[in-house]
Amino acid sequence: MREFLTTPVFYILFLVLALIVIRRINGLTFHIWQVMLLGALAALLTGSVTALAAMKSINFDIIFFLAGMFVVAEALCQSGYLYGLSSRFFGKAKTASGLIFIMILSLGFFSALLMNDTVAIIGTPLVLSFADKHNLPHKLMLLMLCFSITIGSVASPIGNPQNLLIAIDGGINNPFAVFMRFLFLPTLINLVFVYLILRFFYKDEFEKRMVETVHEFDSDDRLARLARLSLILIAVLIMLKTLAFFWFPRFDFALSLIAVIPALPVLIFSPKRLSVIRAVDWRTLVFFAALFVLMQAVWNSGLLEGLSARSGVDVTSVDVVLFSSVLISQVLSNVPFVAMYLPLIHGQGIHDTVFMALASGSTIAGNMFILGAASNVIVIQHAEKSGHTLTFFEFAKVGVPLTVINFIVYRLFLV
Repeated sequence: MREFLTTPVFYILFLVLALIVIRRINGLTFHIWQVMLLGALAALLTGSVTALAAMKSINFDIIFFLAGMFVVAEALCQSGYLYGLSSRFFGKAKTASGLIFIMILSLGFFSALLMNDTVAIIGTPLVLSFADKHNLPHKLMLLMLCFSITIGSVASPIGNPQNLLIAIDGGINNPFAVFMRFLFLPTLINLVFVYLILRFFYKDEFEKRMVETVHEFDSDDRLARLARLSLILIAVLIMLKTLAFFWFPRFDFALSLIAVIPALPVLIFSPKRLSVIRAVDWRTLVFFAALFVLMQAVWNSGLLEGLSARSGVDVTSVDVVLFSSVLISQVLSNVPFVAMYLPLIHGQGIHDTVFMALASGSTIAGNMFILGAASNVIVIQHAEKSGHTLTFFEFAKVGVPLTVINFIVYRLFLV
C-alpha cells in the first residue's frame, strides 16, 4: 500500500475522483467524460500504462454494444415511436399511483433490454413531459426514473455496462439464463419496493392527483418502422443467444452483436441516419474507453492485489462482494469498481452467485447516492437542460433506505 501511495497513478486516481465529485472550480465545469479522459492521458504520459497495454485494455465489445444501443435509442426518440408506445402503455392509468406503478415496471423492463444508460437518455424527457402534462412533481418523476432503470437493469447481462463487463470477462456460460435464474425475481420485488418507498415520501401526490390521458406526439413513420424492427431484432437475438446454449452450443456470437445488428436497419435505410449518428452520446463512449485505460493503470500498480492479500478477507464471499460493491461504488462509481474487482475473482471454481452478487451489489449502489451510477448523472445532466435537477440530499433521502432494502432482498436470494 505504501508503495502505491508513491506512484503517479495514485495521484492521478485521487485527482480524477476529486474532480468527479467537485465538478466545478472557479466557474470551470468538468464533465465526467472529460475527467476520465484526462486521467487516462495522464496515465499514459507518466508511463503508468503503455500505449499497447492501453489499447488492449479497451473492451471493444462493450464500446460497440453501447454505440449500437445509442443508435437504436436515438431512432426511437427521433421517430416519435417511443412516445407513441409510452402513450399506449401509460395512457391506461387513471391515477398518479397507477401511472407511476406502470412506469416503474415498464422502465425497469426496458432498461434490462436496452441498457439503463440508454433508457436514462431517452427516459428523461419522457418522464419530464409526463410531469408537466399531469401536474406531478418533477423531482418525484426523476427519482422514479433513476431508481427504476437502476434496479431493472440488474436482471440482464446487457442491462448496464458493469453487467456487460461481468458477462463478457467473467466467463459465465449462458449469461442470460444465469442472470434470469438468480436475479429476475428479486429484481421484480425490488421494483415493487421502489413504488412503496416513493409512495411513502410522496404520499399526497399518489393519493390526490388524477391523471388525464394525453395522446400528442410527432411521428416519422418510416423511422418508426425501422425503430420497431430494431426492437424486434434485439428480442430475437437475445432469445437466439440463450437458446443456442442448450440446443446449438457451437453456435455462439458476441454480445455486442445484440446491439450492432439491430442498429444496422437505421444506419442503412433511414434518411435520417446522419441526424441519428450526430445525436449519439459519443461522450459516454469516450468515458468508457478512457475508464478501461485508467483501470488498467491502477491494476498494473498492484494496489488491489496488495489490499486483498493483506486484508485476509475472502474476496469471493457473496457477503463481501455485495457489501464492498455497494460501498466502494459510491467512491469509484460502479463501472470502475467492477472493472477493478473482476480480476480478483476471475478464475476456475467461482460460483455464478459470486458474479451475480457483484452485478447486483454494484448496480444497486447507484440507488444510494447520485455518483454511484453513471445513469444517475446522465439523467440529471439531461434534466438540467430543461431547468430541473435533483440535489445530493434529495436523492440520498429516498435512495439510502431504498438501497438498504434492495441489499437485503438480493442477499436473501443469493446466500
